[in-house]
Amino acid sequence: MKWRAACAYVTQTHRHHDAPQGHQFSLGVHTDDGHLVGVAIAGRPVSRHFDNGLTIEVTRVATDGTPNACSALYAAAWRTARSAGYRRAITYTQDGESGASLRAAGWRKVTDLPARPGWNAPSRPRRLLGTENAARALWEITTHNAPPLPNLRDETRDETRDETAAPRGRRKRCPECRTPITPPPTGRPPRYCSPACRQRAYRRRTSNA
Repeated sequence: MKWRAACAYVTQTHRHHDAPQGHQFSLGVHTDDGHLVGVAIAGRPVSRHFDNGLTIEVTRVATDGTPNACSALYAAAWRTARSAGYRRAITYTQDGESGASLRAAGWRKVTDLPARPGWNAPSRPRRLLGTENAARALWEITTHNAPPLPNLRDETRDETRDETAAPRGRRKRCPECRTPITPPPTGRPPRYCSPACRQRAYRRRTSNA
């Protein structure tokens, strides 16, 4: 989604937070008829201790209450972040939120955090947001505990694979492992399917000699 459209939806729908100050990407979920029912905004971690370049934070998730919209957004946010090279995603929930949508998307709770009296600091004054004195829980999903990404081999072309149609008729085979290969031109030495097969054949010839 566009940044401004996602922020407008958060401002209109979110229960206790305004739109964040920035994002890396924003996602939306809609019904079959195209009606937008929720958005997710992901950006750099707010805590500098987590901002290592490989971690992203889902800073806002807002829906209109449509079933499964939250879990779909959390799962899509992780897939998007993981495909971009991130190894960890984090987010927070407030006290009283069960986190069922996060569990359904494969996230796990890391720890419970005590309530803070406020976010104001001498070096960075902040106005009251209404989220003070609320305990929170930290959630995460990483490349170690996440399910593998779906196989996109059928949707994207593999540039490293030769997709030329094989000629009809009987094909030559690798003399080492008997894998079908393209026959070598006349008068050339035998062709192997891989450098490993070529090395094994060389070692066999030298050992027999």
